[in-house]
Amino acid sequence: MSIIDVEALKKTYPGPVEAVRGISFSVEPGEIFALLGPNGAGKSSTVRMLATLARPTAGRAAVAGHDTVREAAAVRREIGYVAQSSTVDEQLTGRENLRLQGRLFGLRGDALRTRADALLDLLGLKEAAGRLARTYSGGMRRRLDLAMGLIHRPRVLFLDEPSAGLDPESRSTLWTEVTRLAREEGITVLLTTHYLEEADRYAGRVAIIDRGRIVAEGTPDDLKARLEGDAVSIRFREPSLAREGDVRLTRLAGVRGTIIDDTVVHVRVPDGARAIPAIVTALDGVPIEEVTMSRPSLDEVYLSVTGRSFEEADAAGEPSNGKTRK
Repeated sequence: MSIIDVEALKKTYPGPVEAVRGISFSVEPGEIFALLGPNGAGKSSTVRMLATLARPTAGRAAVAGHDTVREAAAVRREIGYVAQSSTVDEQLTGRENLRLQGRLFGLRGDALRTRADALLDLLGLKEAAGRLARTYSGGMRRRLDLAMGLIHRPRVLFLDEPSAGLDPESRSTLWTEVTRLAREEGITVLLTTHYLEEADRYAGRVAIIDRGRIVAEGTPDDLKARLEGDAVSIRFREPSLAREGDVRLTRLAGVRGTIIDDTVVHVRVPDGARAIPAIVTALDGVPIEEVTMSRPSLDEVYLSVTGRSFEEADAAGEPSNGKTRK
């Protein structure tokens, strides 16, 4: 039985702005499930609805068997939530932050002290437990946020962009702890991220969300396997040349599809190394600045289902214009 069930969930803000447009998915107990998408895709709005911090405009969701609207209090007892921005009180020590959070969930006395000390030790904060949180590094604060989300032993842990702003070493340490928690303690983790490599490496399943809709879902390997062959990208000096190149390439034998992304034409072919000479020949007379080849990646998956690159969509934080897909 799924521990998270989402059916046709929608969220509209005044404007109107359709942040989430009827998404559906489910998460199994003990799974690490990632909502992957660029800034502004609707990831955080989805998590806020599941964590009972925002009310859906339409649709329904259940977490740990409880409806997120009708049984919000019951949901909150079953979940931990680590927001994008740290909720650590900088004027308290690490241990004081953790014990305060525990008291909010009804923990007291020896049970609270034991649980707090265990988490501080588990997350590598034991030596710094008596220091004010304002002296902590960004990575230490994020681990303290994680400990605060775990203090009451939740069945489900929501992580909203947990590694945003962290250096590579701190990100690696954080993910080591998250994956260990899921593996050894059976905690279900639903996370949002715009880091492709994180979703690829750590999530058991991924739902790619774009403009408020889920456009692809599956294991990272399954999603990449759907893209048979290789991707060849040809960069031109200007968009008009890219359009001319696209016309020629669509006629080339073996080409399975093209996507124009401003000055770049992306081509899907069975064997990139063998196809490149034919591609260059077909573009004779059209100035080319660069030709690159790549194996299937989650970035390629995103490009194939949306018609735009993940990097540009993430930088824009909103739907981009001027791109066509075939």
